[in-house]
Amino acid sequence: MAHQADAKRALDERGYTGRLIRGDNPLKLFEKAVRDRIIDSYYWKEQCFGLNAATILDRATELTFIGGTYGVAQKPTPFLCLAFKLLQIVPDKEIILFYLEQEEFKYLRALAAFYIRLAWEKDEEVYTTLEPYLSDARKLKRRTREGWALTHVDEFIDDLLIKGRLCATTLPKINPRLFLEDEDRLEPRESALGEELEELDRDDEADESEVEMVTNGHADGNGEDAAMDGD
Repeated sequence: MAHQADAKRALDERGYTGRLIRGDNPLKLFEKAVRDRIIDSYYWKEQCFGLNAATILDRATELTFIGGTYGVAQKPTPFLCLAFKLLQIVPDKEIILFYLEQEEFKYLRALAAFYIRLAWEKDEEVYTTLEPYLSDARKLKRRTREGWALTHVDEFIDDLLIKGRLCATTLPKINPRLFLEDEDRLEPRESALGEELEELDRDDEADESEVEMVTNGHADGNGEDAAMDGD
């Protein structure tokens, strides 16, 4: 009950003195209905009590799926509860980057990416931090309202960057990448397939040159034959 009361006090504007995100209480990044379901959930009461930036790792490495709310009652997933806990803790960026970089735990990576998209305020920093993980093609299980679905780390990262709502959460607005490039706030992104595409282009050019040489040679030959016939 104390843990539940702490969360409710954190949402009481009269008593909140913690860190702000975009000038507001971080917990309000989740909609009220979702916040209430999290605070009333068994997982929040039993598994999130007393967690800090270090001990939350023990819970995050136990995750086996991502998702927002599920079922008729729209129960919050452990993934969503831990994201809510991170918003309550507001860890330093170095800690979140440490979570993100842990190759062994793909669900911890997904949790860190979700938090970055929610909490980091500079659009260009969100892109440059998350885009390197668009090459992570590992599978992720996702709990939906209707049941289960399969996605991948790179798909989840891409959804974070282009969608407005994910995991029962309305994501803060983010400028499109091309807009940031036009504003010189981001360098154009190099495709992970860049070298392969360049090699394909070179092969295409070589093929075109070869075809052109054969065609020209054939044309020259016809001209000589025609001249000989005339003689």
